[in-house]
Formats: sequence, structure tokens, C-alpha cells
Amino acid sequence: MAIVYKDKHDFSSEELENLFLSVEWSSGHYPDKLVTAMKNFETVYSAYDGEKLVGMICAMDDGIMTAYVHYLLVNPEYQGQEIGRTLVDMVKEKYADFLRIVLIAYNKEAHFYENCGFKKEEKYSPMFITSLWT
Repeated sequence: MAIVYKDKHDFSSEELENLFLSVEWSSGHYPDKLVTAMKNFETVYSAYDGEKLVGMICAMDDGIMTAYVHYLLVNPEYQGQEIGRTLVDMVKEKYADFLRIVLIAYNKEAHFYENCGFKKEEKYSPMFITSLWT
């Protein structure tokens, strides 16, 4: 079946839980919070195989200068099929007129983002406070 890409913000807690836990992200244990979060993101693009949510990218922005990619997930059963690349390209297209698109990449996935055109900045370090267990 062909992957269908959608611009939507409404998801069931079950489909978000399944996708997030498929990549072992602890936020998947908070599906109701994820449902609310998706409604609040400026940009949410999703990938479906039939009725199954298999990928997603979410971004927030300031409206003119900077967009921040917060989530990019692809169910491991579907990785290697250009789904992640397509989702990134959709975000790059939407924010083409912005001055920057930023994200925080796990070191083991940094090469994927570099292949999508992102560059590692040596002068800066990502920092965060989290209460989620990983």
C-alpha cells in the first residue's frame, strides 16, 4: 500500500501511543498529553499506511524567522522507505522563507539530518530540562 501524507492535528491517543512507543520514546506513555500537544503545534505532517499512523513530524515557529522541529518519528517497520526524508522535505518547503530551521538530533541519528541538509554547529550545544524518563 502507498504511504499517504496528511496535514492534520487530530489524532487518537491510541495511534500516538503506538507510534511513539514503536520508537521507544517515553512520551508515548502520555498519549493524552500527546493528543493535546499535536493540536497545539503549528505544523504537523503525518504518514499513513492505510489507517495506520507510521510517521510524523511536528514543528513550531515564531511566524517569520525560526522554525523548530520538535518530533520526527517513523515506525521502525517503515524506516528505510524515505518516509522521514519526505516529512523533513515537507517542513523545509513550508519554512523555506524562514531564516533557520533548527532541531536537536540524537547523536546516532545525526547523519540522517546531515543528509537532509542540516549542519552540526560546533559553537553551540543543545540544552534542556526534562522530567520524562527515557
